[in-house]
Amino acid sequence: MQTKLSKELSAANEFSTTDLLSWSFAKFHPRLALACSFQAEGSVLIDLVHRLRGSDFRVFTLDTGRLNQETYDCMEAIRARYGIEIEVFFPDATQVEDMVRQHGMNLFYDSIEKRKLCCGIRKVEPLKRAVEVERSLRASARVSVCHANNSTGRRRDL
Repeated sequence: MQTKLSKELSAANEFSTTDLLSWSFAKFHPRLALACSFQAEGSVLIDLVHRLRGSDFRVFTLDTGRLNQETYDCMEAIRARYGIEIEVFFPDATQVEDMVRQHGMNLFYDSIEKRKLCCGIRKVEPLKRAVEVERSLRASARVSVCHANNSTGRRRDL
């Protein structure tokens, strides 16, 4: 037996991007946050959400400590253009220092295990903290923007 939310989510799969964003905010605001890596997809979603809501929405990002300067420039340009706060979550510095001392700066090239270790420290742990912020707001939904290399097509995590 499908719940009301399950039926709504099934119907949402047919929505346009703008309709999906409108529905998501109507259903879940203020417990909704946009995770952004400041690639093209995330920047477009920020623009779409801003057109729908002004600056009344939350954006967060993970700073792994290995971002390109262009990412920071894009982040600042978006912050200034849209007048939004961007919540930045960083990895634990002590864990990063220990990992780099033990395995080197580019350990993720050495093996899958080291890649998982690096991602766990630099991405997963900060993401868990970002989600805890959502939970503290009694979050029940999150729109997630994935880096183009991690997905094909449009990804929605609701």
